[in-house]
Amino acid sequence: MNTPPPRTDHRTAPRTDGLTDTPADTRIPAPAAHDGDTAIHPTSAFARRSSRQPAARDAIGTLLVEGGHLTPSQMEQVLAEQKVRRRRFGELVVRLGFAPQKAVDGALARQFGYPVARDASGTLLPPGLVTALNPSMPFSESIRALRSQLMLRWFDGSPGRTALAVASVDQGDGKSYVSANLAVAFSQLGESTLLIDADMRNPSQHRLFGLKNRMGLSGLLGGRAGLSEIRKLRSLPRLSVLPAGPLPPNPQELLGRDVFRHLLDELSSHFNVILVDTPSAQLASDFHVVARRTGAALIVARRDHTRARDVSGLSATLIASGVQVLGSTLNEY
Repeated sequence: MNTPPPRTDHRTAPRTDGLTDTPADTRIPAPAAHDGDTAIHPTSAFARRSSRQPAARDAIGTLLVEGGHLTPSQMEQVLAEQKVRRRRFGELVVRLGFAPQKAVDGALARQFGYPVARDASGTLLPPGLVTALNPSMPFSESIRALRSQLMLRWFDGSPGRTALAVASVDQGDGKSYVSANLAVAFSQLGESTLLIDADMRNPSQHRLFGLKNRMGLSGLLGGRAGLSEIRKLRSLPRLSVLPAGPLPPNPQELLGRDVFRHLLDELSSHFNVILVDTPSAQLASDFHVVARRTGAALIVARRDHTRARDVSGLSATLIASGVQVLGSTLNEY
């Protein structure tokens, strides 16, 4: 989806007024290209909770040394200084000029098993993923509040409640940005998360995550690719992304085939959370096909842009098809 770059002014804190009527306002910086995809074995992406969660007992000094930000001799100096000044290790590392604060923050994130965009190894994600880059920002807090409500309303561990379609009325509503950052938030919680870009008309998730858009979902549904198209991220080990792939002439027909239903069933046995980004409703009815497969949908609207009657109409259309509409979230540019 080709959306205009949103404003990056974060001085006004987003508001979280609930999921159904007046949900979280968000302001998200524009994404940048980043080729950070990692090829995975077809089965390794589906190993539930297979990645290592760093233990809290891992010393921050050791993590900084492993990341190349601190030498063993510098670590000894910091430890000696710590005995005299009785200050935190990371604080002394920065004060002595041995490593920047961002390296210390990354090591702390690894120490507590909380993945962020830049860790002690220096891996960096694109700037559109605000929840990963700046987890303390108001927008990130709003995304986590939305995550909590979705866990209460849908992702509660019940059978058949693993996949969720994310829909919007029009292009430019910020649906793909919200989907990407929501996927990051679920992965940071420790949930094995998959984000599928089912917008095979204007795909954007590969750009948001800096991935190459190879065969992807369209190639998989067309029988020309396998599950190895699912990309696992280095900085966010609990998150995988399936890009849309080449634009097919018949996206709605591909999504309507039984192979897409079987794919979701298979992936649901390996992932705790599956978010499916769909084309806008005014562009095509693909969202309707996807939502019927997932069983539930979240609607993303844009403040001062999306009309309330259009959101209501989209919701009514989904409900009439037996889709559970969990609510709408308001995205402010």
